[in-house]
Amino acid sequence: MMFNRIVAIVLMVLFFAVPAQAQSVAPPESAARHAILIEAQTGTVLFAKEADAHMPTSSMSKIMTMYLVFEAIKDGKIKVDETLPVSKYAWQQQGSRMFVNVGERVKVEDLIRGVVVQSGNDASVVFAEALGGSEANFAEMMNAKAKELGMENSHFKNATGLPDPDHYSTARDLATLTLALQRDFPQEYRYFSELEFTYNKIKQGNRNPILYRNVGADGVKTGHTETAGYGLVASSVRDGRRLVLVVNGLEDMQARADEAALLLDWGYREFGLYSVVKAGDKLAETKVWLGEQKTVPLVAGKNLIISLPRSAKSELKTSVTYDQKVNAPVAKDQVIGKITVTAPGLSAAEVSLVAGADVKQLGFFQRIWAKLLLSIGKEP
Repeated sequence: MMFNRIVAIVLMVLFFAVPAQAQSVAPPESAARHAILIEAQTGTVLFAKEADAHMPTSSMSKIMTMYLVFEAIKDGKIKVDETLPVSKYAWQQQGSRMFVNVGERVKVEDLIRGVVVQSGNDASVVFAEALGGSEANFAEMMNAKAKELGMENSHFKNATGLPDPDHYSTARDLATLTLALQRDFPQEYRYFSELEFTYNKIKQGNRNPILYRNVGADGVKTGHTETAGYGLVASSVRDGRRLVLVVNGLEDMQARADEAALLLDWGYREFGLYSVVKAGDKLAETKVWLGEQKTVPLVAGKNLIISLPRSAKSELKTSVTYDQKVNAPVAKDQVIGKITVTAPGLSAAEVSLVAGADVKQLGFFQRIWAKLLLSIGKEP
């Protein structure tokens, strides 16, 4: 039996103010050649500039190196307290270094800090050779993982980010990688907030400038080459909200630090993170045909959280669409409708409306009786 559908507008207590004309948020003027700013919890892009254009990624590539290292630790292929050998090739790496010595063995946890804090090219190659057999093989592992994570415009040729015309990524892909790193390795991610590390009596500070500013930063990785300019993948948390930022192509270290702080401040100031409904919230109820209960409550199937300009929250509208009557039996969590949220400048967001309880079907004779009542115009 088919039943009509009805639409109900649910007035959210959170937004009881008189609606005002929503204003679009003017994007900031960014000095970066490439940039993207993302609300981590919802994946909403708050700002983008040439975010899908190929760019050299310099040492920001090491985020992928560390993803594979952390994955190897999780899978039991290496342990944080074991040691790995330093080859002549690793020892000869140019650029930023941890200053490991050829022929020695270095503890994995020291190498982690050597890559993350000191941006050591030598430490990166030690990992590449240990996990891939060679840096070239490790680069193929990086490319396979990039494809798996949905990094559609990235290609790696080495573990360090040293210049190579076939080694590139995009601001969006680096943000995707960073979100995956934070999601998949929350415990290991802590290394990215460490401010300094000493190895072989050489103390080096973390190159990430926003770690030293009061902006809630806890990562992630800087990069610089002559071709790429100065870049940074940054992440910060304020009042429980995480933003992930990628900038590249800045002219110097000061510009990199200032631009990152400016864009993070803009994102927190202009946008809000709003909980519209929570999983289990009762939003309606519907009739049940031939059920032991005549109605079933309808609840939100999961949390619905959105990010939108603060100026637009008063025009947030929530509609609930569901079946006017459903057939018994009804299973708890059975999808019966949907909740749709719209606001100016926001793509419609949806979450399922589900049955909040089981409803068993009436017995055979009870069903016959109910149908007889209905045939003479009486409500069973």
